[in-house]
Amino acid sequence: MASLRAAFGASLAAARTRPQSVGLALPSPVPWSAWAAAMEPTPRWLAALHFDNRALRALPVETPPPGPEDVLSTPRPVPGACFSRARPAPLRRPRLVALSGPALSLLGLEASEEAEVEAEAALFFSGNALLPGAEPAAHCYCGHQFGQFAGQLGDGAAMYLGEVCTAAGERWELQLKGAGPTPFSRQADGRKVLRSSIREFLCSEAMFHLGIPTTRAGACVTSESTVIRDVFYDGNPKYEKCTVVLRIAPTFIRFGSFEIFKPPDEYTGRAGPSVGRNDIRVQMLDYVISSFYPEIQAAHTCDSDNIQRNAAFFREVTRRTAQMVAEWQCVGFCHGVLNTDNMSIVGLTIDYGPFGFLDRYDPDHVCNASDNAGRYTYSKQPQVCKWNLQKLAEALEPELPLALGEAILAEEFDSEFQRHYLQKMRKKLGLIRVEQEEDGTLVAKLLETMHQTGADFTNTFYMLSSFPTEPSDSAEFLTRLTSQCASLEELRLAFRPQMDPRQLSMMLMLAQSNPQLFALIGTQANVTKELERVEQQSRLEQLSPAELQSRNTDHWETWLQKYRARLDKEKEDVGDTAAWQAERMRIMHANNPKYVRRVLKLLESPYYSEEAATEATGPEAVARTTDEQCSYSNRPPLWAAELCVT
Repeated sequence: MASLRAAFGASLAAARTRPQSVGLALPSPVPWSAWAAAMEPTPRWLAALHFDNRALRALPVETPPPGPEDVLSTPRPVPGACFSRARPAPLRRPRLVALSGPALSLLGLEASEEAEVEAEAALFFSGNALLPGAEPAAHCYCGHQFGQFAGQLGDGAAMYLGEVCTAAGERWELQLKGAGPTPFSRQADGRKVLRSSIREFLCSEAMFHLGIPTTRAGACVTSESTVIRDVFYDGNPKYEKCTVVLRIAPTFIRFGSFEIFKPPDEYTGRAGPSVGRNDIRVQMLDYVISSFYPEIQAAHTCDSDNIQRNAAFFREVTRRTAQMVAEWQCVGFCHGVLNTDNMSIVGLTIDYGPFGFLDRYDPDHVCNASDNAGRYTYSKQPQVCKWNLQKLAEALEPELPLALGEAILAEEFDSEFQRHYLQKMRKKLGLIRVEQEEDGTLVAKLLETMHQTGADFTNTFYMLSSFPTEPSDSAEFLTRLTSQCASLEELRLAFRPQMDPRQLSMMLMLAQSNPQLFALIGTQANVTKELERVEQQSRLEQLSPAELQSRNTDHWETWLQKYRARLDKEKEDVGDTAAWQAERMRIMHANNPKYVRRVLKLLESPYYSEEAATEATGPEAVARTTDEQCSYSNRPPLWAAELCVT
């Protein structure tokens, strides 16, 4: 063991001190890969990983420009290609932070705390050494960011390593996020830091265990290399540790991958780098459909053209996207940056940046500090995803006529979203036997009540699983339910005005004196929201805690009466009421997470049960009190109510 550890230490040192090839023109891709492999240490734990990099064979790869090795990361337009060769930049003393056993098992690997495994993971998953068969590259894509076309974007802080084929017959793309600069890094350094990397690592795995389609995170590796970041955007930058996350997915191709062909945008004037290259669009469609939608490819092999195949593909992407965002809404997940370049072509949650989960239910919650206009609020996520699908439809033309794409979008998205959303919400409410037309109204009224009372989203749904079916047992439940509602102090903080009163006054004067200019400035929605805040704040100032409690109780009593009436319909003609109640609670516990944000092990069992909790937290959990165990699902303290984490 000591000798193996020493060998890895020597390999790491060699990787850090590898000489730069000054003036060396890189040869063609295959010899370059062979040359790189000859310089790398030999893995042991990871030796069984078999790479077969289909994407680099099926899609055009940029010919590296002549020059030294670091020319690979020189920022530049990349026309006529879907990938550019890249090379991870070594880190100083990489150290493993965490491994995800469930994610690594996809690759046929077994996570371990052995020193040799951790040393190997730190070496190869930091990018300091390359695995045999890996061919690092950066993907070229464009995107609409906050509704405006931004032109070429690409993998500025992530690198495709290759595709691992497993004994189970599966294929997984590996990606290193934070491995250094690429041609798409623009003026940035291609690095990620520890705080954001831990968030992405944990949330990727939490979302999977919540049952939501997502990319996975296999490892998180930090280092003693540092970069400067302005953590709070307040002009006080600090040094932070460079950190890399190993990401795993069938593919990281996204809506924006098809926007590289976009002609100059009528609003921004920006264009994609591969305008006019419909031949590459055809290649991308052939690759994506045959690789990730093989059933669609097989069903259309005899077609005289690919229009119907491409229509079936877009229909399925629309359905998957609608289902994904419906799942988000049902657990209170807010993505934060729903640009077209952050939308997966296979319907996965991708690119965890300033994400968040609802605590106090607020349909207008914004988890991104830079989203000043509230474009990506929680309640707007479904329609933003639909808007992004519209941009994908535009990007697929002429291989999919736009009129046909728009017809598919109109036909599929809203109906699929509502179907999947209501199906999930019925399970969350324990409505498992019959479907009623008024169920949508019952859900809407529940959310309205949660908003009116400032109830905690996750805890309210979880508590409803213990709602007594007999009216005589309701008083204690109502007391516990209202305890999850926001205090008067929290509500006053939440609804405090955001604008300086003088600024608001000037905006209102402008709206009256020059409405055309006011509309052009585009602040009408912000002013309307601010007026609502001022009005709500005024009402709250006149309210006492006792009055708030009484009001909340009235709101919940009204909704719970409707809920009880609906449950009465649910149990009509039920022979064994006890069995029905037990099944109802089982379904509700399986669909209402108790935990959405604890450390990795507990996040693997978010849908709470006594057995899962004991197993997830280890034997020592048995000795904890119930209050201690429940602390992980409590509402956040007041100081964290409006916290924006970046």
